[in-house]
Amino acid sequence: MNRRQPNRRRLSLAAAAAAVALAVAGCGSGTTDAGTDAGSQPASGLTLQQVQDAGILTVGTEGTYRPFSFHEGGTGELTGYDVDVATAVAEKLGVEVEFQETQWDAIFAGLESGRFDTIANQVSITDDREESYDFSAPYTVSNGVIVTSSDNNEIASFEDLEGKTTAQSLTSNWYKLAEASGARIEAVEGWAQSVTLLEQGRVDATINDKLTFLDYQNDAPNPNIKIAAETEETSLSALPFRKGSEDLVEAVDAALAELAADGTLTEISEKYFGTDVSK
Repeated sequence: MNRRQPNRRRLSLAAAAAAVALAVAGCGSGTTDAGTDAGSQPASGLTLQQVQDAGILTVGTEGTYRPFSFHEGGTGELTGYDVDVATAVAEKLGVEVEFQETQWDAIFAGLESGRFDTIANQVSITDDREESYDFSAPYTVSNGVIVTSSDNNEIASFEDLEGKTTAQSLTSNWYKLAEASGARIEAVEGWAQSVTLLEQGRVDATINDKLTFLDYQNDAPNPNIKIAAETEETSLSALPFRKGSEDLVEAVDAALAELAADGTLTEISEKYFGTDVSK
């Protein structure tokens, strides 16, 4: 195989990085947005007064997406980073919160049909989604990272991956970024296997979402691995609402600003990630 020309490789890397920026932690556990159910009509926008009159902010979430929305031990109460943020926002609005659990593939249909008022499930802000939904201010900021063994001093950038071996799921967008960086790919089923191969010295690195690394290190710190480099592109996750919900979104933005100012968002972030991922 011919060696890639450096300028073409940098262009490919930039294109791949831009593509995966949309998927950095921020799209739930799936990759496809579901529209409204066949034959149903989209619900209208929602006002702050309507939510306050109902006394409840109804929130769609997966409930199977650790550490954002999950049941501890599989059967405990619903918890998670997004669950805590949505609960805190509802409290600021002066209403109760009610979670409706559903699969990712049906979550946008539930929002559009009025089954729930918003979604708290790491929904990343994209141009396409902004055409269909009103978004709150972001409450999660993340990017992609190269993870290596702690004693690896050869990899400090994505360019350094050329000729190196990375552990990647073949169905993930991180595979595309690794490939565009000139790496050889060792196929794995997921993050846990990637870490195992790193510790065994069978691969040089793995590319994944920074939140995945932080969650792993917060749960059981592993001194044998480190972040060697990060993408410049970031993903912003927020609460989406049906179009026409401007005054409700303004109130949610004000609530998020208060939660940032009083340290609540930082506290929630550190609980699940050991650092502040809200800004």
